[in-house]
Amino acid sequence: MNKILGILILLIVVCTVTAISNENFFSAYNMQNVTRLTSLFGIISIGVAFVIISGGIDLSIGSVICLVGSLLPYLLVEQNFSITSALLFVGTISILIGLFHGLLITKLKLQPFIVTLCGLLIYRGIARGITEDQTQGFGTGYTGLRYLATGKVEIPLIEGFKLPVPFLIMLGLAVVAAFFLNKTIFGRYLKAIGNNEAAARYSGIRTDRVVIMSYVICSFLSGVGGVLFALDINSVQPEGIGNFYELYAIAAAVLGGCSIRGGEGSILGVVIGAALMRVLRNSITMLGIPSQLEFAIIGAVILVGVISDELVKRYAQKRRAILQARQTSG
Repeated sequence: MNKILGILILLIVVCTVTAISNENFFSAYNMQNVTRLTSLFGIISIGVAFVIISGGIDLSIGSVICLVGSLLPYLLVEQNFSITSALLFVGTISILIGLFHGLLITKLKLQPFIVTLCGLLIYRGIARGITEDQTQGFGTGYTGLRYLATGKVEIPLIEGFKLPVPFLIMLGLAVVAAFFLNKTIFGRYLKAIGNNEAAARYSGIRTDRVVIMSYVICSFLSGVGGVLFALDINSVQPEGIGNFYELYAIAAAVLGGCSIRGGEGSILGVVIGAALMRVLRNSITMLGIPSQLEFAIIGAVILVGVISDELVKRYAQKRRAILQARQTSG
């Protein structure tokens, strides 16, 4: 809870400073864009949170987004798939990718970093090969489908601002994810594995199944993100879409309270972390900071988050050691 409060305060500070420097920050147009992009990146951040809580990592998120985002318009426009069959196809692909990662990590005992790094290269290469590196899009059609990413919902008593539909999708996914993480046996097992996988295995938990499921969830939500990103931009370039998106997702999860060592995390914190990442990027533009510094700033934020996590861990360990020593001597 302290981590969530800290990241929330940081978000408020960044918003306040940006709003003071540029009055257009809180304009309805800007807030709608920030909310929409926060929602899109929030969805993939929720997915990677499950993997990080299990003690793993997934570097292939951006390439899964690229593969799914490129395939969807390709199947609909070039191959004349129906909307239902195209969505089922790309959804199945994303699930199979997660299953593939999980099996390699649990059964062959490969390092998650290596497995997903290879996936980062493979899936983008497949997308570029299938589409022959040609830009994919939906043209002027599929307006009903595109509403999922571009639609806006009127809010009673609030003029000007409309709530982007992706926010409602993210909200629904966040509620479901929070329920599974905090109210089910799966969530308890996931945290136990992240804290100590060997101890969890000896206590009777089928650790392989839980870890595989975490990678399936991550890849599936990456696929959902890929669909929404493609519908949003309507001009998918296989060599560009999804680049460094795993950076934003991992940063949001870590800043939101997911320990990089595993074992702890909060979906609410992840959503706030995703909001902070998008507000930071928006602030860079609105404050006139050179865009070339964007990744440097984001990298610094991630570093600060990891350092803070390490310092908090060490402080907590020292406190526990002191308390145990006092109890023993007493």
